[in-house]
Amino acid sequence: MLTRGRDYDETRAQFRWRLPGRYNIGIDAVDQHADGGGRPALILVGADGAPERYSFDDLKARSDRLANAFAAHAEPGARVAILLPQSLEAALAHIAAYKAGMVALPLFTLFGEEALEYRLTDSGAGILVTDRDNWPKVAAIRDRLPGFRLVLVTGTGVPPTGTEAFDTVLAKARPGFAPVATGPDDPALLIYTSGTTGPPKGALHAHRVLLGHLPGVEFPHDFPPQPGDLFWTPADWAWIGGLLDVLLPAWHHGLPVLGHRMAKFDPDRAYALMAEHKVRNVFLPPTALKLLRQAGQRRHRGLRSIGSGGETLGAELLDWGRATFGLTIHEFYGQTECNLVVGNNASQFPVRPGAMGRAIPGHEVAVVGDRGDRLAAGEIGQIAVRRRTPCGIDDPVMFLGYWNNPAATEAKFVAGAPGDGGDWLLTGDTGRRDDDGTLWFVGRDDDVITSAGYRIGPAEIEDCLMKHPAVALAAAIGVPDPIRTEIVKACIVLRTGESPNEALKQEIRGFVKTRLAAHEYPRLVEFVDALPMTATGKIIRKALRDAPAPG
Repeated sequence: MLTRGRDYDETRAQFRWRLPGRYNIGIDAVDQHADGGGRPALILVGADGAPERYSFDDLKARSDRLANAFAAHAEPGARVAILLPQSLEAALAHIAAYKAGMVALPLFTLFGEEALEYRLTDSGAGILVTDRDNWPKVAAIRDRLPGFRLVLVTGTGVPPTGTEAFDTVLAKARPGFAPVATGPDDPALLIYTSGTTGPPKGALHAHRVLLGHLPGVEFPHDFPPQPGDLFWTPADWAWIGGLLDVLLPAWHHGLPVLGHRMAKFDPDRAYALMAEHKVRNVFLPPTALKLLRQAGQRRHRGLRSIGSGGETLGAELLDWGRATFGLTIHEFYGQTECNLVVGNNASQFPVRPGAMGRAIPGHEVAVVGDRGDRLAAGEIGQIAVRRRTPCGIDDPVMFLGYWNNPAATEAKFVAGAPGDGGDWLLTGDTGRRDDDGTLWFVGRDDDVITSAGYRIGPAEIEDCLMKHPAVALAAAIGVPDPIRTEIVKACIVLRTGESPNEALKQEIRGFVKTRLAAHEYPRLVEFVDALPMTATGKIIRKALRDAPAPG
């Protein structure tokens, strides 16, 4: 969608959104490329290193069958939960859901029972696709999830009770499927994001979200498609970074994607994968980049582009990237509700260490005050994204709203100054801009914790901590960490009669890890006599963050 101009100003000036009257992600990402020629789409590398290759023709035929299976059990609009790692079945479930007019609900495989139960219950999911490794977590809460009409489990052997074998259902389903005639504004994707108060909120996106992401992928990846381009990311496809920063945009362009189940990021394995499969374009979160650097510098000149987001890159990491890969790592910025709206491209303007970049063509991004008024260059305010584009349509990457939560949706926006073009989406991040439009991240405007690229809301962790029998009060905060940016710390007031000790700390860590997710558990636990609170009983997390370390 982007045409490279001589510089940023020209590239931005010549861009226009062009959304068709009918649009479906499944058709755009897969069906349009299935012309019978065997065009490569997906390379899946197993634990043994052996690759399995699938063409767009393969993906269309299989997703057609799966869409027929879905349609036999649910109507368009039904939520299809996908609890799988990077895999063929995960990709097929997404494409089939879109073509059937249903709403894909990606779920992270590290989620525990409580995290899964909330998302599955709140969304009212009617279909679930998972594997044998993750099924036990669902089985433990199955009696509290009455809405399922179809549960598919991947893998060989007899499927667990109450489920059906994915491969068997696929083989029996009718071939060929006429995709539902969706429009660009019809719901397609529901991704839950953590906040500072209350449970996670489901950000609902329309089919247009793929088109909305294209400029934000094309700009930092230096204008794909180019000959030989092949995308890979270690980020799970359950997150917007893996799904809409890599998988679906690459497929829109008919480019192949490398998939690999990496339970834990392994720098040596990452270098080997990129070299062996001639990867040209990667999305690597800053934590992955830091681990690659920590593993020892080595020259790797096969890449054409590296995108990174979620945390600010400094001069040292940029210099290491140039020395190691021979190119500039392009930082980009966004959030689940409105992703990839700011980014860098060294061929369009000088990349400054620590800068988020400039507004991606097609998006209007500003720093605003509390009432939505634009602030002058150098002033610190909230980073905001214009809801409506100059051509009179909603920004295609903008979410439709929070699932079943109109109050939270309304609170996400602020009216702009009179005559200034309408509402702004507030990101919750503070920043500033330079005269040339370069944007700089200053900090979170709330208590969200940023750890290894994940944004973690303290409320869900605190709710889980409060269920432990030894805990009377709890607060979760982020504390600085050289690799992960921040790690979760739990400040806990124990119940009367409980004794603080290392064994109890370890027990509490495991309690959260198994119920929520491995990336959310508190790596640090501190027992305190009391928590700082406002007059209305709200925890003052800033006071905990600013307090000196114990002892």
